[in-house]
Amino acid sequence: MSTKAAGSGASTPLASTAADASAAAAFDLDRPWQLDDRVAVRPEPFGALLYHFGTRRLSFLKNTTVLTVVRSLAEHASARSACAAAGVGSAALPAYERALATLAESQMIKERAS
Repeated sequence: MSTKAAGSGASTPLASTAADASAAAAFDLDRPWQLDDRVAVRPEPFGALLYHFGTRRLSFLKNTTVLTVVRSLAEHASARSACAAAGVGSAALPAYERALATLAESQMIKERAS
């Protein structure tokens, strides 16, 4: 995922930059999250496009697994459980945490009331 997809502009499936690392440090996988109500999702063969009507930002999700996670956030008690349900293993979890942190920073997803 990138941040034009998720905030970073990196070309890897899940961006990994110093900014992403600091955002991930502030992102809590064990909190409940959801897609912001002002975000439209357009699935694509590579993943998806997200458009935030409030901020006018466009993000690209560069794989279908991160799309599955983002779409299911509201159905799970935490982002960690959404990742697990989508088949994200412990080795891949840090990359998904960074991706979700970037989406939170860009207001594509927001924390949900517990």
